[in-house]
Order: sequence, then C-alpha cells, then structure tokens
Amino acid sequence: MLHICRKVHAFIAIQREYMHELCIIVLVRVISVRLDEFDRKLLRLLQNDGRLTNNELAQKINLSASQCSRRRTRLEQEGYIKGYRAELDGEMLGVGIINLITVTLATHNRDNAQRFARLIGDLPEVLEAYSLTGEMDYIIKVVTPDLRSLSAFVSDVLLPHESVQHVKTAIVLDTLKEGGILPV
Repeated sequence: MLHICRKVHAFIAIQREYMHELCIIVLVRVISVRLDEFDRKLLRLLQNDGRLTNNELAQKINLSASQCSRRRTRLEQEGYIKGYRAELDGEMLGVGIINLITVTLATHNRDNAQRFARLIGDLPEVLEAYSLTGEMDYIIKVVTPDLRSLSAFVSDVLLPHESVQHVKTAIVLDTLKEGGILPV
C-alpha cells in the first residue's frame, strides 16, 4: 500500500509541475496577444524618440493619428510605457564622472535593507541602484563632478551609514553602450 501511495504522490507532483509550466506558457501568450505588431512598432519608435507626435507615428506605422493616440494612451495606462524624459549630457552639466559602487550590507534583514533603500532613494547623485545575488548586495551607479566628490560620497555618506559594511568603487573610463533599447 505504501508503494502505491508513493506512486500517486509522484504522479501528483509531476502533474503539478506540468500545470505550473502550462500556466506560464498561457500567461506569456496572453501578454503577447495583447500587443499586436502595430503596438510593437509604436513602442520601438517611441523608445528611439519619445518626442514623436501621433502624426509622425501614424506615417511610420501606417495607422491614423487618432489610432496611434489611442494605442499610445492604452500602452501608457497599461504600464508598457512608464514615462518620457530627456537624455542629458553629464559632462556639460558638471557631473561627468560615472562611478559603479558595490555595497555589502552590515546585516541581512528586511529593516537594514529598507534603511539602505531609503538612503539611496534620497541621494540625487545615485542614478541607478540594483539589488544583487552573489557576493555583493547592491550595485549603484553614481555621478560626481570629480574624484574629491566621489571620495566624500563614499567616506561621508555610504561608509558611516549603519546599514553598510563594505564598499568597493570603480570609476568608468569609457562608456561603450548606454541607454539600451528593450527588444520589442
């Protein structure tokens, strides 16, 4: 009897895994069905130039301007388009040194992670911040006007913070690719 129970249990586990995979496939197909080729073209064009008018989009994808407007509005409301912004030149604005800083937290618990997230969220020189797997807990992209400012940022802001145990910095020498476009 125990042998039969084990077989039934194994069968149920296999079926559960199969149903999980099937749900993922269905979800991916539902999401991809919601975006037709016109939506994808519109998204690709707006990634390259967010200032395109509905008339310009209409000419490029062979739809009317009103259809482009409705599609753009729907894509914004559904969250596919998160926003629009201008790309600024950091060197011309005096913050041309890009620094990648890895951070290890002092303790690994939710409160400490939240304290660090609040710190990073309040710092205008932090452009991007990512939580990581592996040896380091976070990597942050920071801009500074010079090395003295970088030193002050690390020594006076990051290291004294109670959530931080260890910091490593790297200065970007050259940018090979930036502001990548998502494959749509």
